[in-house]
Amino acid sequence: MTNFLDIALIIISVGLIISVILQSKGAGLGLLTGAETGSVFTVRRGIERVLFWVTIVLSIVFFALVLVVILIGG
Repeated sequence: MTNFLDIALIIISVGLIISVILQSKGAGLGLLTGAETGSVFTVRRGIERVLFWVTIVLSIVFFALVLVVILIGG
């Protein structure tokens, strides 16, 4: 059981890293096109919204898996 949880934790963490990197690259590409940097609020549309929610879900799953691994590993 712990091997399965460890492998799941590794897969979720890699997915979380990739989603965060993709989000930061998207923000960096906006600067190249002359997007305004002074705005505080930006509307997420299309793939940005999906990527935002995927990152949130992966972080919640990662946190839950870490708690389970800690409780089982004791």
